[in-house]
Amino acid sequence: MTFTLSHAVLDEILARHRIRSNDLTGIDKLFGGADGYYWYHTLRHLCPKGEVMTWSTQEELRAAVQGIEDETAAEDEVKPQQLRPEHLAAIAGHLGTP
Repeated sequence: MTFTLSHAVLDEILARHRIRSNDLTGIDKLFGGADGYYWYHTLRHLCPKGEVMTWSTQEELRAAVQGIEDETAAEDEVKPQQLRPEHLAAIAGHLGTP
């Protein structure tokens, strides 16, 4: 399976589910429950606007998302959040294509 991330992909996910970009509750639910909105914005931060990123395994995707979280937390001198299984499952479900 391939996992593809871009700003266009994220926008399409929201549009497909009829969720507006400022609907915190809707994005939370879509991306794995509480803190889903946080991880959605982490994905937007991970991928530069206009670019497309791909991973061939869910573990590579997890490492990339957790890596950007760890990096930005270190820059902000705060403890990084840990990507929980429910968030990873939701993210992988939205970004994955066979």
